[in-house]
Amino acid sequence: MPGSLSLTLRIWRQADPDSPGAFEDHRLEGLSPDLSLLEALDLLNGRLVGEGRRPVGFEHDCREGICGSCGFLVNGQAHGPRARTSVCQLYLRHFADGATLVLEPFRARAFPVLQDLGVDRSAFDRILAAGGYCSVNAGQAPDANALLIGRDQAASAFDTATCIGCGACVASCRNASASLFVAAKLAHLGQLPQGQPERARRAVALQQRMGAEGFGGCSSHLECEAACPKGISADWISWMHREGRR
Repeated sequence: MPGSLSLTLRIWRQADPDSPGAFEDHRLEGLSPDLSLLEALDLLNGRLVGEGRRPVGFEHDCREGICGSCGFLVNGQAHGPRARTSVCQLYLRHFADGATLVLEPFRARAFPVLQDLGVDRSAFDRILAAGGYCSVNAGQAPDANALLIGRDQAASAFDTATCIGCGACVASCRNASASLFVAAKLAHLGQLPQGQPERARRAVALQQRMGAEGFGGCSSHLECEAACPKGISADWISWMHREGRR
């Protein structure tokens, strides 16, 4: 087929958390360059099911780069080689014909493998449950313009709120730190009036829970910022440490 691609997918296969895993090679021919990598996995799974074999397990939902469900390593990089791109928005046209793509799950003690490319990221949920929300009863919702928020302040808070909780920052960090994720959640609420009553308590609670979940500390390697599909700045990690001492 003119303009089509042939790729070899070397995929980590692990039936369940307690089973050993190993890489398995699959050759795909005649692929459209306009397919996403997840769509290529869909095609492979259709073939595997037709052969009576177990399909490849991987996470996904919106496939629009906004939900954070997807995420695995592509040739050793979280979400693959494209900057500010989630794996569901990674298209085959970004790879050379005949290439071998090594697909494996995020590697972190706090993200145990569930099956194949899927990992358990519920540690993020427990961090947020420790206080990553506003619980103060402030009465009925005020009028839209009652709380004056400057444009720069609102834009900065929005930038940190774009974190989708995919876990790429953890997978790319040599310490498997969740510092960028936690910093983004703290900075989102800490810059807005609604987040002020619980600001100090929240900063301590989230950082303590991060340590309790087994994530490592930040050593300023900055791979988290490079891997983040939303481009959240690692400067917020320094801001988070200052918040913990307020």
